[in-house]
Amino acid sequence: MNEKELLVAVHFDGSGLVPAIVQDADTHQVLMMAWMNAESLHRTLASGETVFWSRSRQSLWHKGATSGNVQRVVDLRVDCDGDTLLILVRPAGPACHTGATSCFFRGLDAD
Repeated sequence: MNEKELLVAVHFDGSGLVPAIVQDADTHQVLMMAWMNAESLHRTLASGETVFWSRSRQSLWHKGATSGNVQRVVDLRVDCDGDTLLILVRPAGPACHTGATSCFFRGLDAD
């Protein structure tokens, strides 16, 4: 699928956003979830590194631009409904702003 076909397949919500799940291409660990709009998706495809839409800052956010923890895109997939993206990456460092490898480091205590 080329970029034009991908953009047609993606169903952005009423705010023009789609959730993007980021997964390590080698370990398959889920690293993070972020939002993308059409521009951040285009920039991700053009640069080969993840670019997201920050809802709090209302601006584009190139992951790792300041920390150096960029995510190099290996593959980008859209789900069957077109309402979620899966981005397989090779991360240059931790995904989480806390320094954790994954943003999903907290779990249910099962006693």
